[in-house]
Amino acid sequence: MTDAPPSATNTVMDIATASAAVSIRDDARARAILRGTQRLLRSLNFESLSEVSLGNGRRADILALAHDGKAWIVEIKSSIADFHADQKWHEYREYCDALLFAVAPDFPVEVLPADTGLILADAYGGELVRDPPSHPVSPARRKALTLSFARTAAMRLLAQVDPGVKME
Repeated sequence: MTDAPPSATNTVMDIATASAAVSIRDDARARAILRGTQRLLRSLNFESLSEVSLGNGRRADILALAHDGKAWIVEIKSSIADFHADQKWHEYREYCDALLFAVAPDFPVEVLPADTGLILADAYGGELVRDPPSHPVSPARRKALTLSFARTAAMRLLAQVDPGVKME
């Protein structure tokens, strides 16, 4: 038991959890899942960006937009420990028409929520093994997502062309 105020205790716990998550995530494995997932999304006629900021301050692993404007958010999990350490994905639902998890083929998929889509992926490709349930976003949110996607893509392209440009 501690005499610290609850807010201080929560802050320490949040920092400890965040630090653990950094050491839990297998970056090479996550990059492989990202690559395969983005290849799959492209084959499904979605364009995608990784690490996209959302209106609630969270950052989606992948935001994908279809030709008809549908928005999918894909959360990458590189290990069971990564899944248990990071539960922010609940906050992504209001920013997409469908929420999916992308994991490696050897991931124990039974721990993932059944009310999300499921992608199995490696560095060479992916497979949509469970279609995501649809929960359409409002027109205003769709417009904001589309603008955020376009601006993020434009800023990243500009940074490739002119690495000296200041991004804010």
